[in-house]
Amino acid sequence: MAGFVHILKLCVGADSVEDLVDWHRTHPSPYPTGERRHVTRMWPKREAEVLAGGSLYWVIKGVILCRQRIVRLEEIDGADGVRRCGIVMDAEVIRTEGAARRPFQGWRYLDPGDAPRDLPKGRAGDSALPEDLALALSEIGLR
Repeated sequence: MAGFVHILKLCVGADSVEDLVDWHRTHPSPYPTGERRHVTRMWPKREAEVLAGGSLYWVIKGVILCRQRIVRLEEIDGADGVRRCGIVMDAEVIRTEGAARRPFQGWRYLDPGDAPRDLPKGRAGDSALPEDLALALSEIGLR
């Protein structure tokens, strides 16, 4: 047993990892360290496991393509008086192998053994494979 768990979330409005990175670039972080925050209604019951090393894995167009390390959870009171959970993540977006996922609402836990592996960081001048090609290669075991 790994002792931690990840969170899986749909990245609504993004068609690619580049869209997520561009959104981060055009929407300044509220934190001096550059951390990012995603607000969700439900608070993780497995909070201790999430904070013990979990990441938020983003599903983009039906495929897990990247993750961000979860730093902490913040309680946020909405204008409607409803308590929400702010998932505060490291600013770095880490690309992962593609892994198909069906649509779902909210977020789900993702066991470390089911999480796709990180892709190696590209060397200067390398271009990323198109995401559909990367997914196809991972499905046949070549990536």
